[in-house]
Amino acid sequence: MKLQVIQQRKLWWTISLAIIFAGIVAMILSWQKFGAPLRPSLDFVGGTRLQFELDCTKANNCQNPIDIAKARSVLNTEGLGGSSIQAITNREGKQVGLTIRTAPLDGEQRTKLQTALSQAIGTFDPAKTQIDTVGPVLGQQLFSSGLIALLVSFAGITVYLSLRFQFDYAVFALVALFHDVLITMGIFAIMGLVLGTEVDSLFIVALLTIVGFSVNDTVVIYDRVRETIVRNPGQHIDSIVDAAVNETLTRSINTTLTTLLSLVSIVLFGGETLKNFALALIIGFIAGAYSSIFIASTLLALWRERTGKAIAAVAEEPVALSSDEASL
Repeated sequence: MKLQVIQQRKLWWTISLAIIFAGIVAMILSWQKFGAPLRPSLDFVGGTRLQFELDCTKANNCQNPIDIAKARSVLNTEGLGGSSIQAITNREGKQVGLTIRTAPLDGEQRTKLQTALSQAIGTFDPAKTQIDTVGPVLGQQLFSSGLIALLVSFAGITVYLSLRFQFDYAVFALVALFHDVLITMGIFAIMGLVLGTEVDSLFIVALLTIVGFSVNDTVVIYDRVRETIVRNPGQHIDSIVDAAVNETLTRSINTTLTTLLSLVSIVLFGGETLKNFALALIIGFIAGAYSSIFIASTLLALWRERTGKAIAAVAEEPVALSSDEASL
């Protein structure tokens, strides 16, 4: 059974628009709550993050759940009432620690805060204590550099696809890339509101990786579209796109699945630092495969039909295909 991407294109577009709309709403709410479309980590806003876990080897130290109200009271006493506090839970769902994000603290202030929290809550395990400090200037530089890198990648991809194919190919490939980035950001915005998930500098790296993966899938389909137009110039663009998608479908699915296997392993068994990075890649790669198959191809077909190029002349498409392209 062949996949009818053109016939059901309104369904594919509706699914994408619904997810993007939900993500945009979440980003608006995040902006009102955090001052940014996604919940930022210390990498971007600067400050100090302290993570403490109770030492359960001491008698009765982990018997009761952590009282967040007590922790908040300690922070208020130390003049840090605007800090963010989150409980850390173990696999059984029991609160065993807390994460605090606050204004930049020097060594003496951190020690004083840790001592006060330990007296109010319980003895902390020194081996599981984590303290990170990032200056606000460095956070702004990281954000600016990441944004510039993302924009440069979009521009480079547009130029490359315009030269290799035609400008309309490049435009709709770019639309598909924006689709993937928006979906990834939207889902993380929802997670930030619901689960408290933060994005750090690795999230920018994830977005750049998603862009490269997605455009690769799109190029494979566009190559097959171009090849079919050259060989069958009298065929309607809808039939050409349907055939191109079905001929490359197995390759796209296999590539995505094999990549996802390693990423799922990182999420399940990797360290905390890499989990959100791998999760962003999983979301983006799935969105990239979807957009290459259902968005970029169908939009190209619609555009060619609306502009009177549904049945293209041979001269409109490059006729020289390399042996590598012909084998795709």
